[in-house]
Amino acid sequence: MSGEPVPGADEGYDEWADALAEDAYYLKCHNGHGLLPPRRVCPECGSRTLSEASLPIVGEIVTFSEVHVAPPDFEDDTPYVTAVADFGAVRLTGIVRGMETAEIEIGTSVEVDVRQNQTTGKRLVVFRPRE
Repeated sequence: MSGEPVPGADEGYDEWADALAEDAYYLKCHNGHGLLPPRRVCPECGSRTLSEASLPIVGEIVTFSEVHVAPPDFEDDTPYVTAVADFGAVRLTGIVRGMETAEIEIGTSVEVDVRQNQTTGKRLVVFRPRE
């Protein structure tokens, strides 16, 4: 690999980040499976009938990891904590901000936001403590 971006690799990410930042919605098929935009078909059941559903305001951290040695796109962000948070029908992966690492634990309540990566300036998913 040359380290060059793969054409189309970020396709749809802006749409998804916009949905998360502005309307905080996810997609739901008629069988109740939760999906993150952009999707046209449910990967669980194959349904093409998708509708928007409001993302819950509060999620809960289900796992996390503190990163000290990061890939080049995050080298100015270290150390940081990446986490998976459960928001009901969907789980999101993001960077935890606004908390000390010692404060983060399984079950911590968080809100989701979209902010900038300190290294590249690109948008990324961020979890903040629920106030």
